This record gives sequence, C-alpha cells and structure tokens, in this order.
Amino acid sequence: MKDTVADLINQAVQSLRSRADWPEDLPINIQIERTRDKTHGDLACNIAMTLAKPLRSNPRVIAQQIIDALPASDAVVKVEIAGPGFINFFLNEASAYQVIHDIFAKGDDFGRLPANGQKVQVEFVSANPTGPLHVGHGRGAAYGACVADMLEATGYEVCREYYVNDAGRQMDILGTSVWLRYLQACGEELSFPSNAYQGDYIEDYGRELLAAEGEKLRHSAAEVFSGICADAPEGDKETHIDELINKAKNLLGDDYQIVFDKGLNAILSGIRVDLAEFGVNYQEWFSERSLTENPNQVEAAISKLQENGFIEERDGALWFLSTQFGDDKDRVVKRENGQTTYFASDIAYHKNKFERGFDKVINIWGADHHGYIARVKAALQALKIDQNKLVVRLVQFVSLFRGDQQVQMSTRSGSFVTLRELRDDVGNDAARFFYIMRKADQATDFDLELAKSESKDNPVYYIQYAHARVASILRKLAESGQAWSQEAGLAQLPLLTEDTEKALLVKLSRYPEVLSGAAEQFEPHTLAHYLRELAGDFHTYYNAHKMLGEDKQLRDARLALSVAVQQVLRNGLHLLGVTAPEEM
Repeated sequence: MKDTVADLINQAVQSLRSRADWPEDLPINIQIERTRDKTHGDLACNIAMTLAKPLRSNPRVIAQQIIDALPASDAVVKVEIAGPGFINFFLNEASAYQVIHDIFAKGDDFGRLPANGQKVQVEFVSANPTGPLHVGHGRGAAYGACVADMLEATGYEVCREYYVNDAGRQMDILGTSVWLRYLQACGEELSFPSNAYQGDYIEDYGRELLAAEGEKLRHSAAEVFSGICADAPEGDKETHIDELINKAKNLLGDDYQIVFDKGLNAILSGIRVDLAEFGVNYQEWFSERSLTENPNQVEAAISKLQENGFIEERDGALWFLSTQFGDDKDRVVKRENGQTTYFASDIAYHKNKFERGFDKVINIWGADHHGYIARVKAALQALKIDQNKLVVRLVQFVSLFRGDQQVQMSTRSGSFVTLRELRDDVGNDAARFFYIMRKADQATDFDLELAKSESKDNPVYYIQYAHARVASILRKLAESGQAWSQEAGLAQLPLLTEDTEKALLVKLSRYPEVLSGAAEQFEPHTLAHYLRELAGDFHTYYNAHKMLGEDKQLRDARLALSVAVQQVLRNGLHLLGVTAPEEM
C-alpha cells in the first residue's frame, strides 16, 4: 500500500505543477512511513514539510493543497493533516488483505524491485591465498554474499569480485614454505623456519610437488642454508625467511615459478571450492599480478598521480601526498630499489574498478583494515574519482567457542579452524545465518552448541521450522483428501479478523521495505531479525488457532495467510543463503 499512496501523492504533485504554478524542477522526495499510533491513520507522508522551503509556504497549506489534488482511491478512507504538516492516510479494511494478493501474484519475486540501471561491484573475502579459509573469513563471505544478493534483489546489476593477492612477500613466503617441505619430502634434514607457513597442508603440497616433479627441484639443505642468517630466537626471523626466499629464487631460477604456483593454485582451488559449497559465487576473480602485466596499471596509476601533482620524490623513493586529503601521513608507492608497494597496487586496482564503469564500489574488509580507508579514499580524490562512490564496510572478528574454550586462530602457525570444518560441524544454514544475525561491525561469539540445537533459541531452526510447519499443514490437508487453492483462500480473506491475523498481515506488508532498507544500508541482520519476528508471530498464531477446522471458508482464509507467510520466509531465507525445508 505504500506504493499506492506514493503514486496518489505523485499524481497530486504533477497536477499542482500545472494548476498551482509549482515549478517543474521542484525537488520531489516522497517518503511514506507507517504510523506508530493508529489514531493517526495507517500511513504518513512528510512531503509538505520538505516542500515548505522551495515553495516558501506554510507546510500545512501545502499539505492541504496536496490533499485537495489527490485522485480518488477505493483504498483510502480518509486523509488528514497532523502536526506541522504530516499527511496521514486512513486505509479501508480491505486494503490490509492486498498484501496476500501481491504475495501470491509475485511469488518468489515478492519484495524485489525492477532494474534501476545502476552497476555495483561488491568485493569481499579476498583473503590471501596462503592457506585455507578459516572461520573469520567465513563471516566476510556470508556478509558479502548477502549484501550482493540483496542489492541484486532491489534492482542493482551486481558484480561479485574476489581480489586474488597472487603477488608480493606473503606469497613468496608461501612458495618457499612449500619448497622447504618438498626438500624434507626428498629426505633433506633441515630446521623449518619459524616465520614460514606451518600448517599440515604445506607438508601435503610438498609431497605432491615431489610426486609431480620428482627430484628436479632438489638442492641439499647445506646449500640452501649456507650464508643464511640465524632464525629466531638467536637471530631475526624476518631476515631469515627473506634470505631463504632469495636463495630459493637464485637456486631454482625459472623453476621457482613451479613451487610458487603449486602453493598458489592448490590453495586458491580449495578456496574456490569452499566458497562455492558455502553458497558464495563470484563473477570475477581479479589477479593482482595482472596489474603489473602489459600494460602496467600500477605504473600508470603512479604516473597519473604524478601528473596531478600528488607524488613527491624523497631519497630516491616516490611518496603519495595523501596528507593533502586528510590521511595521517604520506605513503610510499615506490621504494628506493624501484619496487612498487602493496598500496600502489591497491591504488591501481581501485582505478581499474571505476574504469570498468561501476556506479558504486563496495569493499568489505576485515576490521583490522580500518586505517586503510582514509588512504584509499585519498588516492581516489587525487585521481579525480568521486570518493563517495566507494563504500567500505568493515567486518569484525569472530570468536569461536568449543564449550568454554575459545579456539585461537593463526594462518601462519597452522592452528586454526577452517570454514570447511565449521560447515561440517554446524551445517551451511546455521553458519550462514549466525554469521549475519548481528551487525557486521560488531564482534561476535559463535556458539557452536546453539547453532546445532533444535529449539526456539536457535534462530535459524526457529525460522525454518515455521516454513516447514506450513508445508506440514498442507500435507495433512492432502492426506485427508481435501483440497485448497489460492483462489479459494483469497475469496475468504475478510474472515481474517483476529488480532494475531491482523498483526501477521501488517508484518507481511513490511517485507518489501525491510528488504529495501537492508540492501540500501548494507545490513542483512535487519532482514534476519525480521524473519525471526515473522516466524515468531506465525508460531503464536498457529498455537492459538485451529488451521484445519470444520469451517471450510475460515480454513481456506487461514491457509492463504499461512502460505503467504511461508512464501515470505522462503524469499528472505534465500537472500540470506539459507534453505527453506519442507520437513524438519
């Protein structure tokens, strides 16, 4: 009904533009809200107050002009002016049932909006391919997927993107770690570096590399560690691993790429599988290495910053003058040795994003990247790109508990719980829902026992059970040899007069606005909370009333309401990446 009332107001405004000499370029922003107090009607609009300044008139006078110009509508019983200029609409009782008609007519598309012509990129997870995805990555995956799906449902053309960090020091540490495990698999005895990747998966890759390449990559441990500085605690662990990386590159030459690609491809393949099995799919896997290939986009970005006057040379290095845009300090983009920095690649990557024609770019980062936002936005301004087109949402950390014990996670040490292990433990549905049921920027404790429980305290079980409950009612009806149809149910809707029924009708009518708000604010937790409330209202209704009573007409009406609830639950769960089972 919000759309109906908005359309009535829009028609009134268009009429007043011609009859009351309202200017054609008058800014029109029609916002319809539900009233909190039913004595003030069902819906309210504040358009008269927003037009008071441009029309230089009293908002109550404007409100009366709009009311007088409103076209007739069977849905509206009365219209009043309230307070400083609110226009309150009182709807007839039959309008409350319109939502059931809309749900049945649109089905899976109920709540969705038509295409708006806007292209949006959502980049999320983008974890370094240095190890399997852990439970922390899972939250970013669930959140990003929900944001993308909700935006798509509300009319945006969405590109889901994973930025593959397949270059740089961390990847060299991974490649060298794989090679050292390969040497051990060959029979070489060596002390594995403390700053290398320690997980069992690295040993697996080393053995696989031996099986694939034989001993062509083998060098003696004595040769490998000759001239290498001591590891911690006697020496410096950072220098130790860096010197081993250089030694690997020198000894292996072109074959270094074999060990590098072994680690990268094995881990990236696992990441792709894990995300796909988690219901998370991408249109684009963007390689960081591609930014330095022909043409070199990193150098092009630095040149553009130089051209715009925001690069300064200091002691042989190139610095981006990000402080001119509010950053706390300037940033190096090219070191004295000519190597470009991670930040330089990020500048080039964001330049590339906007060159691809996205109207809005949404980055979903871990909370530890908070300080990175200012410098990236500074770079956009220096490149003369509208920084407001970049939206950054931070995802806080997840604390996983097994009983009273919190599990510590570290990719480098290999002590972590993988996303796959979590999914195997609690299932995809619980994992997806528990990850997004709180605001993304709030830290969350993941309660494994609650996620697996079959009780009303488990929100995802509670919602799914409401969906399955409706399916059970329909099965019982069929088993008794009786039939029900949407047409029969729609014809009897006026029989829904109980307070619980009216509450459900109102709750159902709110779904489109909840979805739209959740998408625009990038907050899937609001949709999750709505579904839980809807499920709760339905369980209350089911427990208070007989669904398959002797009164066939009342039964048909109640089944229509129940099936409408089921449809909305299914639509919402789908957007959250959760299944809607027919049986529990």
